[in-house]
Amino acid sequence: MLVQGVVALVTAAMTAVVPASPSRGGDLQKSLDGVAAIGALAEVRSGTQVWRGSSGVAELGTSRKVPADGRFRAGSITKTFVATVVLQLVAEGRIRLDDSVERWLPGVVPNGENIIVRQLLNHTSGLYDYKNTLPMPPKEEFYALQYRTWTASEQIERALAHPPVFDKPGSQYDYSNTNYLLVGEIIKKVTGRTYSDEIERRIIRPLGLHGTTMPRTSTRIPGPHPHGYVPKDGGQLDWTEMSPTLFGAGGDIISTTHDLNRFFSALLGGQLLPARLLQAMKTPGTETKAYGLGLSWHDTACHIRVYGNDGDALAYQAYSFSTADTRRQATVAVTPHFPTNPDDTVDTFLDKAFCS
Repeated sequence: MLVQGVVALVTAAMTAVVPASPSRGGDLQKSLDGVAAIGALAEVRSGTQVWRGSSGVAELGTSRKVPADGRFRAGSITKTFVATVVLQLVAEGRIRLDDSVERWLPGVVPNGENIIVRQLLNHTSGLYDYKNTLPMPPKEEFYALQYRTWTASEQIERALAHPPVFDKPGSQYDYSNTNYLLVGEIIKKVTGRTYSDEIERRIIRPLGLHGTTMPRTSTRIPGPHPHGYVPKDGGQLDWTEMSPTLFGAGGDIISTTHDLNRFFSALLGGQLLPARLLQAMKTPGTETKAYGLGLSWHDTACHIRVYGNDGDALAYQAYSFSTADTRRQATVAVTPHFPTNPDDTVDTFLDKAFCS
């Protein structure tokens, strides 16, 4: 793997840091305090300077502070890890981006011979999103799912009971978690190991991401963490514990702000993929969408382009972005206070992190 032999360099680069200046730290803390949430935590890096902070409470009904080094469910940021594994397998010649789904999962997907791995990764397959088959809060049926264990195959089957959202694969962008459930199954077919095993073997352990775990069927978040909530009866229901199989390969990873910054620094810095595959990751599937192979990007208010991903894990929302040269990075995790959506206030924080 490419990561071997460079881990020491990456680790040194990520740990040789000095605190941010008091004035910058104060500005970042004020902006984090403005995020609309029960609690929030962040790590911002600029060159060798690092700032970590938190805001709000770790648990409703208490005055406990959110731990700045806390863990959280990172939702769809999982997709970037999964895509990285696939692209490493491409680099090793074990799979091709233009391989059909039928090649690896025969008989599973209707029209699978005309859908390729690349289209799963960049959400241009047209396959129906299994998430749309599930009840969501505040529907009462949702709350019975808290500890239910799902398999990828049954979620895929639920999705494929619906017709595609468009007819020609590759012609349009339509975000679908079903794509990554299928990618997870393809990884297992190619390697003989689960996507969780491969993420641990290829990324988590080599990079020393000590706060990052693949939960599999465990309902708990290990280590220090803020509690997360979902709306119920006009209030907030503790949803910290839940079955991560609801998300699977599309969004089950647990991580920290520090680890996500380290991961994106290694990825965008070229330590995990050859240059041609990192460029493929940055190439949009359609001209109208800023989403490549498990990687998204946007331009800040000061016109700095940042790459990364964001994730919604119901009770937690996470955002992790970096400049292309990895000189500046910001990761934020939020426990939302429903029905408030924190996206706009997080965007304000990210602009402060990248533009100041």
